[in-house]
Amino acid sequence: MNDNEIKISVKIAERTYRLTIDKADEEKVMKAVTMLNERVQLYKQAYDYKDYQDLLSMVCLQLATLNVKYESDAAYKDQCLEQKLDEISVLLSENIESK
Repeated sequence: MNDNEIKISVKIAERTYRLTIDKADEEKVMKAVTMLNERVQLYKQAYDYKDYQDLLSMVCLQLATLNVKYESDAAYKDQCLEQKLDEISVLLSENIESK
């Protein structure tokens, strides 16, 4: 363990896990734990499941689907940005050549 790492305990779906993380990531990890537990509780109430493995699987699927969507959106935005930068580059090149 280096100086930037800390050990924390988190509880997800009634189970405790001991983690070693970067100090800088502690707030993000705790926020993620809170989000996971909230989603597990929502599924537990909505579908009356008692098995946490099923609940966690549904939360994982939901989050993985969001991740795929965000990756797709980011790739589309990158493609649009690259196209706009190419257009600007052409315009600048034309303007420089005309002077």
